[in-house]
Amino acid sequence: MNAHIDKINQSIGPQKDLIVKHSLYAQIQNLEHVRIFMQHHVYAVWDFMSLLKSLQKNLTCTTTPWLPKGSAETRFLINEIVVGEESDVDMNGIRKSHFEIYLDAMDQAGADTNEIRGLTEEIRNGKPVETALEEMNLPASVKEFVQFTFRQIAENKPHVLSAIFTFGREDLIPDMFMALVNDLNQRFPEKIAAFKYYLDRHIEVDGNHHSHLALQMTAELCGNDENKWAEAEKASMEALRLRNNLWSGVLEEIMQVAVVL
Repeated sequence: MNAHIDKINQSIGPQKDLIVKHSLYAQIQNLEHVRIFMQHHVYAVWDFMSLLKSLQKNLTCTTTPWLPKGSAETRFLINEIVVGEESDVDMNGIRKSHFEIYLDAMDQAGADTNEIRGLTEEIRNGKPVETALEEMNLPASVKEFVQFTFRQIAENKPHVLSAIFTFGREDLIPDMFMALVNDLNQRFPEKIAAFKYYLDRHIEVDGNHHSHLALQMTAELCGNDENKWAEAEKASMEALRLRNNLWSGVLEEIMQVAVVL
């Protein structure tokens, strides 16, 4: 293993532990709580795709006339990840991106998709991401998470984007959360099956094969440049801090619902 990668993994270890051991998981106890979780988490699923496509734009030629760009090794790594994320298969074998699979899971579970669909439609119609976000009534934890991603995209440092993708965007899904989803799926398969499929697929593809490719990509982009590795570590820590805050935002809404009930 690359010594720089070992150092980053050691540095971010405590922050990752905060996410895995977050008190949110123990409070998710029913379908309504899962819906609240999805309504926050979907923004991380969406901006993950923008992070990925920004990397592809940086590392490969996406314009015409085509010309070789960068390292063929990094071109291969990012293109393989894009194929899996942007055109995977849903539980019915239909080609879809992971974001679209997640929206389908929200629809099946009865989660509200109006806000995320409204955001993507505003952007599709030409509104800047920053403006669209500011105008929406979203939890601060969601806005801060997405704004950080798009600030990094705007700064356009491929090694930083790769590090966030590799270290800061791992969906660290503890066993207790998966056990809850499996239990709900047994009780309400007509509501949770698509969400369970998404999580299983995410663990299978992103947590294994893609994570190895992403590590290689980050090592290629940082090379032997100590400054790049330092920037990669700092950005990864911030991405994980904001993921922890995102989970705290979900917990806050769940607790508010509990008080009302």
